[in-house]
Amino acid sequence: MPRTLITGGAGFLGSHLCERFVSEGHEVICMDNLCTGAMQNIAHLIGLPNFKFIHYNVTDYMFVEGELDYLLHFASPASPIDYLKLPIQTLKVGSLGTHKALGLAMAKNARFLLASTSETYGDPSEHPQKETYWGNVNPIGIRGVYDEAKRFAEAMTMAYHRYHGLETRIVRIFNTYGERMRIHDGRAIPAFMSQVLRDEPITVFGDGSQTRSVCYVSDLVEGIYRLLLSDYPNPVNIGNPDEVTMLQLAEEIKAMVPETKSTITFEDLPQDDPQVRQPDITLAQRLLGWEPHVQRAEGLKRTLEYFREAIRVEDGQPAVTERA
Repeated sequence: MPRTLITGGAGFLGSHLCERFVSEGHEVICMDNLCTGAMQNIAHLIGLPNFKFIHYNVTDYMFVEGELDYLLHFASPASPIDYLKLPIQTLKVGSLGTHKALGLAMAKNARFLLASTSETYGDPSEHPQKETYWGNVNPIGIRGVYDEAKRFAEAMTMAYHRYHGLETRIVRIFNTYGERMRIHDGRAIPAFMSQVLRDEPITVFGDGSQTRSVCYVSDLVEGIYRLLLSDYPNPVNIGNPDEVTMLQLAEEIKAMVPETKSTITFEDLPQDDPQVRQPDITLAQRLLGWEPHVQRAEGLKRTLEYFREAIRVEDGQPAVTERA
């Protein structure tokens, strides 16, 4: 039974990865300080013989008893609303946390996978973005704490690979959505869905012409799993190249709830907000035989069902399962 440590395992992506690796027969150790993660995300895994949760801050000295085969480093605030509130913690987990995790992987001779991000490309002048593009990042802007933390983490990971010969993988994750995102996550899809379900104004920043490429979480997890098992040490884009404007996305989600009284409103564009975002996934297709399969309409439908129930619970209404 392979033994796998996933830092940030109680978060949105981390919990889906824990679930996948448990289903693949791994003994999974989930490590999280619950800064932005939540126990409810992994509640269905607690008690399984091949799953263990450790409440811990990865910026401290990391130690795990026994052997490790794989270490996936996903600990980090990942939403602007989080890393603007927690700028120093975001920088520390990307630098100190990555250093501690790499040290543990080296001590255990474990293969290491770093969760990086499309934010390493900043507000790109290349479109779509290939892995060879170095990015256009404002290092002292308000988003720089996340962007530069991830860029440093990539550099540190490659240094361990080159200097120590550690087996490493780097995934550059593009915008991902799905069940277990937080209602108050601050990103577009949770915001739009919670607003239409609560008959609140749908807030679109700027004129809504800025684009994103959104990937359903099961597709992303499949890409990460394949990358981990590959023999490629350099960064790989994993995301859905199906590009959509923010205004179009807001209109699509509004149309999914025809009874909503919400209307679209426009607010000032945040500082350094990228104007375009689209992955070139040629490398992932060639190297991993991977591409996304869940269409946006289907992924949004599944996610809306989750948010409908999550909002009922947050608003103090009985869950649908409780009424049945």
